[in-house]
Amino acid sequence: MLMISAASVFAQSDLQVLAVIKLNKSESITVKQLKTRVGVYEKQAGRVLTVDERKQTLDALISEKLINQAAQKAGISIPDSTVNQNFLQSMSQMIGRNDTVTEQELNTIVRQQTKMSLDEFMKQQAGMSIAEYKEYLKAQITAQQYIQQQREAELRSVKPTDEDIRSFYEMNKANFVWSDMLRLFLVIVPKGASPDDAKAKATEMWNTLKSAKDPNAARTQIGVRSQAEKSGFQAGEMLINKTETSAVQLGISYRVLLELFSRTPGYISDVQDNDTNYQFYSIIEKYDAKLLGLSDIVRPGTTITVYNYIMQYLGQQQQMAYLQKAANEISKSLDVSENVDRKKTGVELDKLLSW
Repeated sequence: MLMISAASVFAQSDLQVLAVIKLNKSESITVKQLKTRVGVYEKQAGRVLTVDERKQTLDALISEKLINQAAQKAGISIPDSTVNQNFLQSMSQMIGRNDTVTEQELNTIVRQQTKMSLDEFMKQQAGMSIAEYKEYLKAQITAQQYIQQQREAELRSVKPTDEDIRSFYEMNKANFVWSDMLRLFLVIVPKGASPDDAKAKATEMWNTLKSAKDPNAARTQIGVRSQAEKSGFQAGEMLINKTETSAVQLGISYRVLLELFSRTPGYISDVQDNDTNYQFYSIIEKYDAKLLGLSDIVRPGTTITVYNYIMQYLGQQQQMAYLQKAANEISKSLDVSENVDRKKTGVELDKLLSW
C-alpha cells in the first residue's frame, strides 16, 4: 500500500503544471515534459543537471513554445514531409551514410549494427522516441523559419569580412593541405549467379577502355551505362589519399596502395578476380601533397577555393550566432504576463525540480 501511495504521489507530481503559454492558444508545460527535456540534456552532458540548470531548461521550453505559437499566429506551418526529410538526413549522417536512406532502410541498418530497433536506438542516443524527436525537430524548424522571417533583412547583412576570412586562414593554415592523392575510375561487376557472364562483361568494358582513342569519352560512356536499371555493375570516379585509412577503405594493404601511387596517369589495371566480383581501374590524374593558398581549390574536381570555403563556413557560423541572438531577443519580448502564466515559482518551483 505504501508503494502504491508513493507511485501515486510521483504520478501526480509529474502532472503538475509549471507554466501555461497563452499567446495563440492555451498550452501547458508539465513537470513530466520538463523531465523529458532535462533527461535529453543530461544524456548529452553525461551528468545530472542542477536545479538552476533545470530552471534554465524550463525557461528554454517556455521560449520555444512562445516562438512556436507566434509562428502559428503568423501562419507558418511545417509539413510532416519536411520534418521526416530532416530526420532522415540527420540520422543518415549519424550512421555514416553520404546518401539519405528511407526510414525502413534506417531501421534495418540500425538493427544490424546495434541489435536494437530504431525507436530503441533513438531513446538510447537522444533520450526521445522517434515520435518525440520528430515533434522536437518540428518545433526547431518552425522556430527557425519564424525568426528568419522576422529578421530577414538583418540576416542577409550578416557575412564575414575579407579581414575575417584572411585571419581565419592564417590561424588555421596548417589544416588547409592536400596529401598525395590520385583520381581513378573504378569498374566493379558482381559475380552474382553467373561468374562467367560477370567476367565477360568486365572484360568487354576493359577492352572498350583499353582501345579507346578518347579515354574520357569511354569512361563517360561506361559511367552512363552503369546508371541504367539492372546494369549489373557499378562504375565511377574515386579520389584516394595516400594513407593507411584509404587502404583499409579500399580493402587493400598499404603496400599495394603505394604500388598504385607509383603508376602514371593513363594506366589501366588488369581485370582482377576477387571473391565476389571482377573489377579493374584506370588512373586519371595524380596530385602532389601541398599547402593550399587562399586561391587554391579545396578538393580536386571542384571549383570551390579555400577563400570561398572559409567565407561559407564563417558565414554559416555568424548567421547561426545571429539567429540564436535574435531568438533570445524575440522570446524575451514575448515573455510577458499576458502570454505566460508561471504557476510555480520560488521555493515551490525548486522543490518540484529537485527530483
